[in-house]
Amino acid sequence: MDTSNFSIEFYPPKTAEGADKLRVARAKLAGHNPKYFSVTFGAGGSTQQGTLDTVREILAEGHVGAPHLSCVGGSRESVREVLNQFKLAGVSRIVALRGDLPSGYGGAGEFRYASELVEFIRAETGDAFHIEVAAYPEVHPQARSPEDDLQNFARKVRAGADAAITQYFYNADAYFQFMEQSRRLGIDVPVVPGIMPITNYTQLMRFSDMCGAEIPRWVRLKLASFGDDSASIKAFGLDVVTALCERLLAGGAPGLHFYSMNQAGPTTALWQRLAGK
Repeated sequence: MDTSNFSIEFYPPKTAEGADKLRVARAKLAGHNPKYFSVTFGAGGSTQQGTLDTVREILAEGHVGAPHLSCVGGSRESVREVLNQFKLAGVSRIVALRGDLPSGYGGAGEFRYASELVEFIRAETGDAFHIEVAAYPEVHPQARSPEDDLQNFARKVRAGADAAITQYFYNADAYFQFMEQSRRLGIDVPVVPGIMPITNYTQLMRFSDMCGAEIPRWVRLKLASFGDDSASIKAFGLDVVTALCERLLAGGAPGLHFYSMNQAGPTTALWQRLAGK
């Protein structure tokens, strides 16, 4: 199986110990030759410096680094400054998102939607960056309707996005239906499924409640039945997610984007299964 279009996501570490652990995990994952590493951008740009520092390390190691950039709460001037920093660092890919305001934050800033951010990046920098945006096969949790969410995605692409990465999901049919609906709107950019390894039931439920990702009932009940048996949870999760990835790739998905949670083990196990090793 071709793994050349697989990519991996990190979040910027908050401590020196976390940074050391990420370097070790990244070195292991780099051995799989991912297409690129992306690095998240905290609510309201709260991890802006950490994101840039981590991407600089990735670039210095000879890999492609793609920082996330969220616009909510920001001004055109502040986003312009971040873009300049990215260019000076040698960044060629950006994941452009609306993002979330941190709790207690005042206004929403000058950007309301990710489509406005994409349009601004193109106006400011031309084709300097390959721009990825987010897609939601199971519908964004704040969307007014599935159709409204699909139109929001279309606006981001028409504003200049080159490709998209999805929120994670465990129902392949949701992805295939989303792709069919997108094509009907004339949207034909690559949409790469986001893949979340299953290693911890409680953590998975918490993340999924926050982002609106559905855990199929049979998967949820099976995971719950294992209780504190982490080995069984990981083994079952690996089987479930491997089967999901295989179906997605067989159905035409252009690649996979792994949410690593700054750990090498779960992504490596999936990668090796898919590569037939």
